[in-house]
Amino acid sequence: MSLSFDPDALALPQGHFIGGRFIPAAGVLPMHRPSDGAAYVDCPVADADVVDQAVSAAKHALKDSGWAGLRPRERTRALHRWADLIEAEAETLARLEAVASTRPVGQLIDGDIAITAEQIRFFAEFADKEGGDLVPTADASLGMILTEPYGVVGAITPWNFPFSMAGWKLGPALAAGNAVVLKPSEMTPFSALYMAELSVRAGLPAGLINIVLGDGPTTGNAITGHPDIGKISFTGSTAAGAAIMQNIARTGIKPMTLELGGKSPQLVFADADLHLAAAAVAQGILSNAGQACVAGSRLIVAEAIAEPLAKAIAAHMASIHPGPTWDEATRYSPIISERQLGRIDAIVQAAVRAGAECFVGGKRLDREGYFYAPTLINGVSQSSPAVIEEIFGPVLTLQTFVEEEEALALADHETYGLAAGVFTRDLSRAIRVTKRLQAGTIWVNRYNRSRDHILPTGGHKRSGIGKDLGREAYLANRKSKSVLIDL
Repeated sequence: MSLSFDPDALALPQGHFIGGRFIPAAGVLPMHRPSDGAAYVDCPVADADVVDQAVSAAKHALKDSGWAGLRPRERTRALHRWADLIEAEAETLARLEAVASTRPVGQLIDGDIAITAEQIRFFAEFADKEGGDLVPTADASLGMILTEPYGVVGAITPWNFPFSMAGWKLGPALAAGNAVVLKPSEMTPFSALYMAELSVRAGLPAGLINIVLGDGPTTGNAITGHPDIGKISFTGSTAAGAAIMQNIARTGIKPMTLELGGKSPQLVFADADLHLAAAAVAQGILSNAGQACVAGSRLIVAEAIAEPLAKAIAAHMASIHPGPTWDEATRYSPIISERQLGRIDAIVQAAVRAGAECFVGGKRLDREGYFYAPTLINGVSQSSPAVIEEIFGPVLTLQTFVEEEEALALADHETYGLAAGVFTRDLSRAIRVTKRLQAGTIWVNRYNRSRDHILPTGGHKRSGIGKDLGREAYLANRKSKSVLIDL
């Protein structure tokens, strides 16, 4: 059966999802499909009262179901049932994800959706395997470290990988015994709404997952500032993360996990496997048309191999297959909005005016929708906005080096430290460079996440606080208390 579909014929979930049911709400924010630019529906905006209703539903669900106090294995089984249903409903989820987002439908079932189901199962298994500790104290006393859930977790997810990001937040929070109030991006809310509905069908308590739609200034602020939300988890831009920190500080202190922006380098040394490096570097910037926090947007290459590597990357860039996200054959994504496409082009053109050269690309694709040509820019300085700013598009800058120290100096970014790639056959160099790079995730002779969900992800510098994925994500959804008993 073909996954391709007619976007105008797709039935979309409407309203907020609170207490296990859809709550009708009038649309406020116009939504445009990035694949064709068509305005097709309006997104509602949850105000503080609606967010309060969602938080109340979450609190009641925790109390009535005893979710936090269940035998841990019962939580595990419930989450496994939810993951099973996600896989069973993968085609519907794929279409709901593709219609409004930048994610081509042909990449979703075996990609984002299957991986998210795996991650939910991964976190489910922590429920009965991670707990407190007995710690060494004097013989006449007993020392313990106990852990417990926060209660209600507030989560805010971005538009670039809507379904995956919802899974990143929901999986560990629920496994750890919490309820969640989640705000997906106002541009891409549909898969998260259906995901929450599936949780109730799978037998999770109604109200354990609540989805409120809206923007950052109204809905996001109401979530991050709500006194009954015990912890915040956010993925998005560094600027938005800073605003969330300010709002939390203004309204009351609470822990937060922030996975923020990046301007990640890919270092290719002269001894690297050229074909492997070219394919990985290209994939690192072409995936989702560069609309990823970890996009490898800065190519730093040994001068001796810069020309053949650039040609090989350009060949990969020329082989893209753009198309609407609802066409199963599409392999290259649109840009999320007209505004973002204009910003990408403005940065590229400014670099060209400053003396840089577009080795390939550098313009909007001549087709319906918001598509930008894969772009490779050389001749850029370290102070160029194309090198400094997170472009969030398919734009790769090229800089060359001779010595290893020069490569490391170019790789270091004043603001960001989310991810990095290293390509070399020299194991000693790989370890030496990895130790010195300031990044939360470093890939060697590859540039993409694997399905090793045990590896956490998160940034250094202004690229974030805390970790998603891995054991760290589960533990971040539980708080600890120290107990000392005199015997």
